[in-house]
Amino acid sequence: MTQHESPPVTLIKQFLPPKLCQLLWQESQNYPLEKIVIQVFGKYHPIPRTQVWFADSGCDYKYSGSLIRALPWPQELAKIRLLLTQKLPEYATHINGVLVNHYVDGQDCMGWHSDNEPEIVKDSAILSLTLGAARDFVVRHKVTKQKFNYLLAEGDLLIMHGGMQQAWEHALPKRARVNSPRLNYTFRHIKPDFYQKFN
Repeated sequence: MTQHESPPVTLIKQFLPPKLCQLLWQESQNYPLEKIVIQVFGKYHPIPRTQVWFADSGCDYKYSGSLIRALPWPQELAKIRLLLTQKLPEYATHINGVLVNHYVDGQDCMGWHSDNEPEIVKDSAILSLTLGAARDFVVRHKVTKQKFNYLLAEGDLLIMHGGMQQAWEHALPKRARVNSPRLNYTFRHIKPDFYQKFN
């Protein structure tokens, strides 16, 4: 990596029109959001956000040791999935799951991590859509620790290209001045029936 090399991401500002943002937000009020508890060094901690996993049948997802069964796609969210495949077929054709994270305000956050779970198809793109409050999305190279900051606002779509998760990690840090909620949708390509042995 050269000193000025950027992470393999593409940011499309206002990808989702305001009307579709509104419809999706309205539908989200009925999401069965959960606050997952994870184990860190033998102690249990609730994550600082709530989340839900929607996906095709058999596309279950594991987060920090917790197996999350796939819930069927809600109507408006299924339309957004179709829109992505139509507008960005080179990245979105194989999307079969989406992790939705809900942040109440700037105190809710996401620590440094890579989306490199074994059930995610290797080198597949991950598409991240923002609704609600604008938040800083920070990317850091795993070796050099060089950082890049992207301010993601409502309707913005960030594409994390293949190879991103191997060399880079990302986070959504706390922001005291943010006092309104945010929804983030990360659309993924999951290996179907990867966790079938647990059924």
